[in-house]
Amino acid sequence: MDMEGFVTKQLAESLSDQLIEWRRHLHAYPELSFQEFETSKYLAAKLREIDGMKVETGIGKTGIVGTLSAGEGPCIAVRADIDALPIAEESELEYRSKNEGVMHACGHDAHPSIVLGVAHTVCELIKQKLITKGTIKFIFQPAEESTDEQGLSGAPYMIRDGALEGVDAALALHMCPWLPVGSLQMNDGYSMANVDVFEAKLKGTGGHGAYPQLGTDPVWMLGPVLQAIYGIVARRVSPLDPTVLSIGQIHAGTASNIIPTEVTIEGTMRSYSSENRKFIAKELEKAISIVDVFEGSYDLTITKGEPSLMNDPIVNSWLEESVRYLYPESTIVNEPFGLGGEDFGYMSQLVPSSMFFLGCATSDGIQRDLHTPIFNLDERCLPIGVSILAETVRRFVQEEVKPLTRKSNKGEGTNQ
Repeated sequence: MDMEGFVTKQLAESLSDQLIEWRRHLHAYPELSFQEFETSKYLAAKLREIDGMKVETGIGKTGIVGTLSAGEGPCIAVRADIDALPIAEESELEYRSKNEGVMHACGHDAHPSIVLGVAHTVCELIKQKLITKGTIKFIFQPAEESTDEQGLSGAPYMIRDGALEGVDAALALHMCPWLPVGSLQMNDGYSMANVDVFEAKLKGTGGHGAYPQLGTDPVWMLGPVLQAIYGIVARRVSPLDPTVLSIGQIHAGTASNIIPTEVTIEGTMRSYSSENRKFIAKELEKAISIVDVFEGSYDLTITKGEPSLMNDPIVNSWLEESVRYLYPESTIVNEPFGLGGEDFGYMSQLVPSSMFFLGCATSDGIQRDLHTPIFNLDERCLPIGVSILAETVRRFVQEEVKPLTRKSNKGEGTNQ
């Protein structure tokens, strides 16, 4: 290992106690999407302790952008999400959530702690003249987990407020409780899904349960509609094109002897490609329009959520080179991350980007999945995340990596 890589890893490992302290503080005081007021204050204060750090608050409502510059050169961003989930923690940990019904059950306490560590490490690399040019932005983003009344999460607001201006590439990571410490999951191209939700209302005349022949029954219409909806993925979409269409709610009726006038269906659609995203929306409307045959009518509303996460193969290669260099014994699993949503997808649409999943499984043998009340992580993963990101940043701004082929859009809005 050459001097630069050795120093990066050594600096990251020297921060282990601080990383744990930051992570546990954030874990104890979780806040929901767009309500991360105390979280932002805490992170901004920690950033201001770093020499040369320019700190901007209120970006994307409750977000923060910290900037370090070593002079003219390329610009790279490192992003962490900071919001928590409406989950009651089931834990006896000393640092368990003190905010009832709110929990960091998806690693958004670890992510900002790691990015703080990257900021400290980068500052030291600049001081030691191991970074001699370029600009690094540290993005602490609110509301990855949920949206506001406009249907937007935190990333579009940060983009609109200029968080990606001048940025040539962006990096992010996510906790991975299904892999042990020392393992990572990476994937080129589509890695997480487009997320759309829908609400359909099937309408009839309703009537008395004893005289169904006198009216039209939307509950009866529901049967063929459900068959058609579930047939979309089974028979209308290629099995090679990852797609999910799930119904989560069906509501109808007020009494056992009243045929209702309306049945409401709500569900979610997940896809990778933009073409498939459009296709399944059209097929959904065809499926629901079956009610026309039964003298019914319908209303359908589709709300578009975050776009799919696109990992740039070249940016991925930078990260993989850092991993192989710093941790040659590491296991890298090359697979997509699934059909969950990730609003880093907004950023990956605009600049070449990559997110990797960092193994954090606890050693107690209990599967502590994301979004569960027992989620926890092995904190030995924290300095590993810092090392990988900081070394990749160093190599990028020093122009020691393979050059990009896809140009940055310099943060000019979103396509939503």
